[in-house]
Amino acid sequence: MDETTTETEARPRPVVRRTLVVVAVAVTGFHLFATFLWIAPPSALREAVPGELLSKYMIPMWGQSWSVFAPEPINGDYYFDVRAVIDTGGGEEVTEWVRATDVEPDHSTYRPFPPRSAGLGIGVASDLKGSWDDLPSDQKAIVKLSYFKGGDSVKRLRAKLGEYDDPDGAVGGYLDSEHVAAAYATQVARAVWGEHVQRVQFQAARQNVVPFAQRNDEDAKRPKLQPVPVGWRALVIEDDQSDEEFAKYFCASDVVRCADEH
Repeated sequence: MDETTTETEARPRPVVRRTLVVVAVAVTGFHLFATFLWIAPPSALREAVPGELLSKYMIPMWGQSWSVFAPEPINGDYYFDVRAVIDTGGGEEVTEWVRATDVEPDHSTYRPFPPRSAGLGIGVASDLKGSWDDLPSDQKAIVKLSYFKGGDSVKRLRAKLGEYDDPDGAVGGYLDSEHVAAAYATQVARAVWGEHVQRVQFQAARQNVVPFAQRNDEDAKRPKLQPVPVGWRALVIEDDQSDEEFAKYFCASDVVRCADEH
């Protein structure tokens, strides 16, 4: 092999290397820019990212929260409960509630490098609770109702919510949060009860800790739960999701007993 052939074969390597560097820089740049937009106060700059790309990119894996710091540190716990209606072959059966947020911490306790997914249920519950709090009372009453029949249940829910005033545009944010919650609840239900799940119901809730002023009171009790009542919903199955992989992860905990098929 002569020197000319060797040089010809070596030329493509710097091009490939430079291409990979450019791609890596572009991906990193977009991630930093998206993170900045996500944690910064809402502004017209967010319109630089079209449609719902920003929220779909950041949630659920890259969501940011600074509430661990003063002046308003985290002062409560979030819970996410799921139950389902399953087809028994001769009818339908309503399951008991499963608290997903009790299962996931089992993947992070005593682990120096826990998976980010160990807090997924808490993030879903927090987002749903915050979006629900922003709804006017009329829309909150609608959310309590069940929407699961037919393939247009989401459209019917959106139309019903749209019949009432929404001066702050809270309905769109809530529907986005509910969609994520329904998709997550669907995977939890199918992991626990198998493929015969027909519909799901989920409930997010927050419970504050004992107030700081009562920290030394031995009889002090935590405030009551602040639930988000949501009716029955149709299953939400996202593209490219894997029920099998989710079940392996979720059912690895001893907190919940999953379907035998898993």
